[in-house]
Amino acid sequence: MDVHKIAVIPGDGVGPEVIREGVRVLEEAARLDGGFRFEFTWFPWGCGYYLKHGRMMEEDGISRLEKFDAIYLGAVGYPGVPDHISLWDLLLTIRKSFDQYVNLRPITLLKGAPCPLKDVRREDIDMLFVRENSEGEYAGSGSWLFKGKPNEVVIQDGVFSRTGCERIIRYAFELARKRKKSLTSISKANALNYSMVFWDQIFEEVSREYPDVETHSYLVDAASMLMVKDPRRFEIVVTSNLFGDILTDLGAAIAGGMGLAAGANLNPERIYPSMFEPIHGSAPDIAGQGKANPLAAIWSASQMLDFFGHEEMGSRVLSAIEAVLEEGSVLTPDLGGTATTSQTADQIGRASCRE
Repeated sequence: MDVHKIAVIPGDGVGPEVIREGVRVLEEAARLDGGFRFEFTWFPWGCGYYLKHGRMMEEDGISRLEKFDAIYLGAVGYPGVPDHISLWDLLLTIRKSFDQYVNLRPITLLKGAPCPLKDVRREDIDMLFVRENSEGEYAGSGSWLFKGKPNEVVIQDGVFSRTGCERIIRYAFELARKRKKSLTSISKANALNYSMVFWDQIFEEVSREYPDVETHSYLVDAASMLMVKDPRRFEIVVTSNLFGDILTDLGAAIAGGMGLAAGANLNPERIYPSMFEPIHGSAPDIAGQGKANPLAAIWSASQMLDFFGHEEMGSRVLSAIEAVLEEGSVLTPDLGGTATTSQTADQIGRASCRE
């Protein structure tokens, strides 16, 4: 029997509530399959830990995480802890330390999910964003000169290496070929005359190796408009760190809201652990009230099942989410219901057993 060792970092706000339900779904998936099981180790890191110890995780946190097969992260962020500290000292440190250079964000309008767009069919919104996750605008490169003085200057660099661009673009091409989908590159080469011209050049170079894959290329502003006006033209999408971050939140808005936003941070070579997380943030205003939507956490759990080769169970969990959304009687307040976090997760479990 396969044993998957998972480091669980529930984090802050609603993070512990939704991750607890995701763990329950993973355990139920393992029970139903019978061919694998999970071993969970919990770490109390995040903003609460920072307020007590002055750091987001233990000093040897990365070396402790390295021995696991995957990481399941809840949310980070809490009043009193600056956002750049909560982000850089935990989430981005993990992504960079473990070379999780692929960020996968499904933008799929599930059956029963609300959509603010008019006259859009469910099958019109079915995208998979492949976001570069290790460099670009989030490389952390820059300078802060003459700090606090009238001539203060801040420089934030975008770092685009040939290795970094080639590997994410090639990953997206392989995915498009495997799924027989079109591939769209999103950049901003008309204004960013070094980084995005370079990106476009590499996309064109790599595309010659995949003559069977239909390709498109849009500027990010045009892509933002088209995601709203004509979302069906996007299937597999590859883009830089910053643009991917922004566009996938737009995608979440048109595909049911942030309560349905799941993400995977992958090290495809599996040299290091990959990380799976809901994207909705810590929502401290509703923490502890049982109102948090667990569906994004459960969707990211299905991504974890896919990553470990249990695609049938991953699909089963996703189908259960759709069944609960379509039935509509057991949903959290953000989706127009009155159910609690646990009640919604229980309904997912029951739907999984019916599959």
